Amino acid sequence: MKKWLVPVLSLTLAFSLAGCGKKETAAPAPAAGGDKKEVTLKVGATAVPHAEILEFVKPKLKEQGVNLDIKVFNDYVQPNVQVFEKQLDANFFQHTPYLDQFNKDQKMNLVKVTNVHIEPFGVYSKKIKKLDELKDGATIAIPNDATNGGRALALLEKNGIIKLKDGVGIKGTVKDVVENPKHVKFKELEAAMLPRALGEVDLACINTNYALEAKLVPTKDALAIEGKDSPYVNILVARPDNKDSDAIQKLAKALNTPEVKKFMEDKYQGAVVPAF
Repeated sequence: MKKWLVPVLSLTLAFSLAGCGKKETAAPAPAAGGDKKEVTLKVGATAVPHAEILEFVKPKLKEQGVNLDIKVFNDYVQPNVQVFEKQLDANFFQHTPYLDQFNKDQKMNLVKVTNVHIEPFGVYSKKIKKLDELKDGATIAIPNDATNGGRALALLEKNGIIKLKDGVGIKGTVKDVVENPKHVKFKELEAAMLPRALGEVDLACINTNYALEAKLVPTKDALAIEGKDSPYVNILVARPDNKDSDAIQKLAKALNTPEVKKFMEDKYQGAVVPAF
């Protein structure tokens, strides 16, 4: 019996020591990471100016334990779809009227986190230098999404090109044009395509982010441009389940700092106006 006892005791002791060894090596691991563990925040954005602004705040967020992973898009649909499907944590590319319409059409519930800036919408041309040079029967390209299309028509009305049905405001469509003295024709295109179509039409109403990408300077090149009182404030967007998370709130605060305001003013020279 004693011969069997010695191996059993030795084996038991070996397991006991091995167990103790695991606890000793595992113990320091939580302390090494602790509360300083970095969080990665995936944010969708259009290239200019949104991704550029995010790149500007990225180092500051890194200091706060947030790694900003910026995904650049060239459309206005996928950034919302991917936030809703949790492939992205947030996005930064759109204004509130567009978000409201998108939520309604797609039965989504994305939410605004904070206001960031306004991009005054502009009318551009490669064929004329002034709007009063517009010829009879001219073709005008406008965005084909409801909110930006209405915004374009409202700007054209403000500058005397057309007249819209009373009361439609920024929600107007080409069907709401009641006076068209120059008999202009409208070409509705995806917003990102408008700068490329500029040489093929007489006028194009272009969102500032796409105008900047095309090396157009809104304050210099636009024949007509919205005022600073535009209701189309660009916003940081997230989901109801993560909008109040620590990382999202750190990003929101970072986008609303005096440093970001100065960055916008210096870099974009009035084409991007801080809205905070």
